[in-house]
Amino acid sequence: MKIDLSGKTAIVTGSTGGIGLAIAQGLAEAGAEVVITGRSQENVDAALSTITGAARGVVADLGMAEGCAALIAAEQEADILVNNLGVYGRQDYFDISDDEWERYFQINIMSGVRLSRHYAQGMRDRGWGRIQFISSESALNIPADMVQYGVSKSALQGVSRGLAKVLAGTGVTVNTILPGPTRTEGAVSMIKGMADDRGVTPEEMEALFLQEKRPSGLLGRFAAPEEVAAMCVYAASPQASATTGAALKVEGGIVESIS
Repeated sequence: MKIDLSGKTAIVTGSTGGIGLAIAQGLAEAGAEVVITGRSQENVDAALSTITGAARGVVADLGMAEGCAALIAAEQEADILVNNLGVYGRQDYFDISDDEWERYFQINIMSGVRLSRHYAQGMRDRGWGRIQFISSESALNIPADMVQYGVSKSALQGVSRGLAKVLAGTGVTVNTILPGPTRTEGAVSMIKGMADDRGVTPEEMEALFLQEKRPSGLLGRFAAPEEVAAMCVYAASPQASATTGAALKVEGGIVESIS
């Protein structure tokens, strides 16, 4: 199968590192013209320097309505929108403040809601488009130490499924992607902090994390960002025209379900 996205413009939010940058690179390699987004010019420029293919950048804080408006002003149309922007972190449930809940809501959910509301209309009118929301296996398997994160990702899947119904029959597909533990910069930092707390090496802590926190996993390791990106590139392709309203798992078998 050869995926050809030539002539398509793809916006990937939160794409200066981690899974987002890997998705941007994968889309660019498939021929799309990619728009990188981030909160600082320095980070956007650094990400652009790594992309092989056509790419440009927009600096905006997409966790705020004003930032989404700034991106829309800079990029009026897109054929592919990957709502990757998100935050996560371990926190005791009883210490999660109202402000923290609101922060997760704005960044993890409303950024995608706002951008999809705009870009989906142009896709619908042109008769072709791909919208993705990067969710997580934590949406189905909510971690006790990251309840706020899991809940935000569950809500994101609701948005995705609902939007897929809104756009039924238009040529625009909408899907969520569910990664599992993935070796991003943020995950490496989190594992190092846990390792320091336990007095073990990061390598030992990664194995312990999988055994203790994700015991149902079948992969036996953290995924690489490029492995998640491969699913995103396929879902963005013309070949994926019959895949919509779906939750596409790249979680290494953690979710105990055959559906």
